[in-house]
Amino acid sequence: MTDRTTHEDTASEVANSDRAAQLRKQVVDDLIAEGTIVSGPVEEAMRKVRRELFAPGGDLDEIYHCYNGFVTKRDAEGNATSSISAPQVQAHMLEQAEITTGMRILEIGSGGYNAALLAELVGPSGQVTTVDIDKDVTDRAERQLAEAGYSQVNVVLVDAEGGVPEYAPYDRILVTVGTWDIPPAWIAQLAEGGRLLVPLQVRGLSRTLAFERADGFLISRSSRLFGFVPMQGAGAHQGKQLVMRGGEVTLRFDDEFPVDATALQGLFDTPRVEVWSGATIGRFELWADAHMWLASALPGFCRVVLDRKLDSGVITPPGRQSGASAVVAGGSFAYVTTRRADEENLEWGVHAFGPDADDLGEEVAELLRIWGREHRGGPGPQFRVYPVGTPDDQLSEGRVIDKKHSRVTISWPQAAITAAGQGALQHPTE
Repeated sequence: MTDRTTHEDTASEVANSDRAAQLRKQVVDDLIAEGTIVSGPVEEAMRKVRRELFAPGGDLDEIYHCYNGFVTKRDAEGNATSSISAPQVQAHMLEQAEITTGMRILEIGSGGYNAALLAELVGPSGQVTTVDIDKDVTDRAERQLAEAGYSQVNVVLVDAEGGVPEYAPYDRILVTVGTWDIPPAWIAQLAEGGRLLVPLQVRGLSRTLAFERADGFLISRSSRLFGFVPMQGAGAHQGKQLVMRGGEVTLRFDDEFPVDATALQGLFDTPRVEVWSGATIGRFELWADAHMWLASALPGFCRVVLDRKLDSGVITPPGRQSGASAVVAGGSFAYVTTRRADEENLEWGVHAFGPDADDLGEEVAELLRIWGREHRGGPGPQFRVYPVGTPDDQLSEGRVIDKKHSRVTISWPQAAITAAGQGALQHPTE
C-alpha cells in the first residue's frame, strides 16, 4: 500500500468519524426536542456511545435514523432475527427504566449498542449483563463491546427463559425482543423495588410495558408502542392463521381458533352488512388504544390481513392499510374500518359477514361507541400479571388472558370529565 493510499484511507476514516459525530449530535438533539429524552444521564450516554461501532459497514444515515432500527442479522427467509433498535425506541426504554448509578441490569436480547448505553448509565459501580440465544449475536456483541471500551459487560449465550441467575438479583430487566409471556425466572431474579420492561404481546397486539412488583403480581406503570424482533427458544410463540379465498384474506389469531374452520366456509359469499358507529377518531390520532379495547372486549378477536396483489374488493381495511382488527363469533365475522367524517376526523365502522352479521356488526359498533365515550383520550389500559395458578377471585377486574406462565388482566380506567364538560383527564394512582 502506498503512502498516498494510506493517507486517503485515513482521511476517509476521519471524514466518516466526523459525519457520525454530527449525526449522533443531531439525533440526540431531535429526541430532546420531541420530549423522548428528558434526563441528563440518558442524553449524556447517547451522545457518548458511538452507535456506528455496533453496525460496521452500515450506511451512517441509516444507522442514525431517529425512528428506524438497523437489522444486523436475517434468517434464510429474510426475516430480521437481530437488530439495533431505533434511537427513539432505545431512548424511551432507558427513560422508562429510570436507571441510576450502581444498578445491576439484565438485558434480554443482545446487540451490543444498548448494553454500552446501559454501562454508561450504571457507571463503574454497576453491572450490566446482556444475553442472547444466538451465538453469532453474542460473539459479535462481545467483540464490539470490547472494541468500544465496554469489556466489563457480561455477555452470556443462553436461552433467556431461565434468566441469568449467576448475576442476579437485578434492579432492572430490559427485554429487547418481542415476547408473548413473562417467565417466572424474570420475576424471581428482579430485586425488591425492581422494574421489568418488556414488549409484551397480548391478543396479537404488542406494547412495551414497564412493570413494578405489587402484592403477588406485576402492575404496569407506563406503556409505549414499539416493534421488536420476536423471542426465540423456549419463549417463542406461534399464533394461528386461517388462509381464505386462495390467500386473498388471512385471519391471524394469537391463540387457538375460536371456532372450527369449517364453520367459516363460504363466509365471504354472504351479503356484507355495514354498521356505522358515529364514534370518531382524529385522522392523525393514534389508533392503538381502540384496537386494544376491542382485543380486551371480544373473545374471538383477531387481525384480518389482505393480500393487495389478490385484492378483489371483498374486504376494505381502513385507509390504505392491509389489515384491520376483527372478530369471529360462531360462523360470522366482522372487521373494523373507517370513512371520512369531516376534515379532521374519521368515523369508525364495521363490515360483517355470516348468518349473524347484523348482530355481530352492531356489537362491535357499540364497543367502538363505548370506547369513544369513555376511553378515548384517557389514560389507556392497565395490565397486571399474575402467576399462572392464581384463582379467578384473586385477579383484578378486567379481561383475563391466560398464558403459559401467567394470567394477564387488562382493565380500562375511564377518562374523568369535569363538571364543565371539559375533557380533563385524571390518571388513576395505586
